[in-house]
Amino acid sequence: MGGTGGAVGVGERGGTPDRRSSEGDGENEHQKQQRSEIYTYEAPWHIYAMNWSVRRDKKYRLAIGSLLEGYGNLMEIVQLDEATGEIRSDPALSFEHPYPPTKAMFVPDRDCLRPDLLATSADFLRIWRVADDSSRVELRALLNGNRNSEFCGPLTSFDWNDAEPRRIGTSSIDTTCTVWDIDREAVDTQLIAHDKEVYDIAWGGVGVFASVSADGSVRVFDLRDKEHSTIIYESAEPPGTPLVRLGWNKQDPRYMATIIMDSAKVVVLDIRFPTLPVVELHRHQASVNAIAWAPHSSCHICTAGDDSQALIWDLSSMGSDQQPAASAAAAEGGLDPILAYTAGAEIEQLQWSSSQPDWVAIAFSTKLQILRV
Repeated sequence: MGGTGGAVGVGERGGTPDRRSSEGDGENEHQKQQRSEIYTYEAPWHIYAMNWSVRRDKKYRLAIGSLLEGYGNLMEIVQLDEATGEIRSDPALSFEHPYPPTKAMFVPDRDCLRPDLLATSADFLRIWRVADDSSRVELRALLNGNRNSEFCGPLTSFDWNDAEPRRIGTSSIDTTCTVWDIDREAVDTQLIAHDKEVYDIAWGGVGVFASVSADGSVRVFDLRDKEHSTIIYESAEPPGTPLVRLGWNKQDPRYMATIIMDSAKVVVLDIRFPTLPVVELHRHQASVNAIAWAPHSSCHICTAGDDSQALIWDLSSMGSDQQPAASAAAAEGGLDPILAYTAGAEIEQLQWSSSQPDWVAIAFSTKLQILRV
């Protein structure tokens, strides 16, 4: 699974393998953050949804969503002020959100060709527009995939199609996946994807997506043949254990990774060889909550979980013919991460910036941290 020849600076930039979170002790916070290349933002509430902006004219900008019981929740758009080293929220870009958002994503539009859009999922898929002068955020569309009712099964997740940004795919507890054309504000395709709740969805190309479910399977769908799906993997210990997250490797679409509910391992799959993991990552000490493939390298992945750790792995030995011993060790769970970072609490969210690939963001408790890797 050849890497991109040094394109990743992962682990090369002098970070010690276990950089502790920057809680002040003697040194002032600004000096410490400058030195460690870790920046922290404390929200007034527990953070769950979180993601990076993609536009090249909005560096170090992220959206975060609250996890509050009940209907009234909040979204904030925050940005690192490089001059002061502070991540700041802009009150004009904070807005109310019904229910806690399960995911947030900015439009995958690095070259700023489209309006500055942000999507969120909860009871419905919502598309928000940030004003050109960043003076406000307005709801542009509320998309309900249940044609027969004003009610719908809550959305667990969604993914915005990089290759065709008018398409967003959503996953729902009602067993369906829905593909939206957001330009027309209409459903392209809706299909019953699994036997139980669908927990996550990921695009693997213009017309191909995969999903994971409480039924324990990873399934791949091709929009040219909607009647069929391919089962790539089924959880085995015990059979039918729910799969809760899915990451598709954008740099090498043969590979995807999934998380098993309440499990400390990450399963990496090669879609050419269904059912058998190509590697399992076993170094977390508690449940894994999030995975993110490197946006600029085919062989690096970051994982984070309830052990408060974010781990970066080099999977370049995976499936390679040149290193059969290394490959065999990796398949048996013998792989070690190349970088580890310990946060101040269980890490619930992790995102790797596609437009600034030296930076990973994590969310734990009320804190957002961005880490230079």
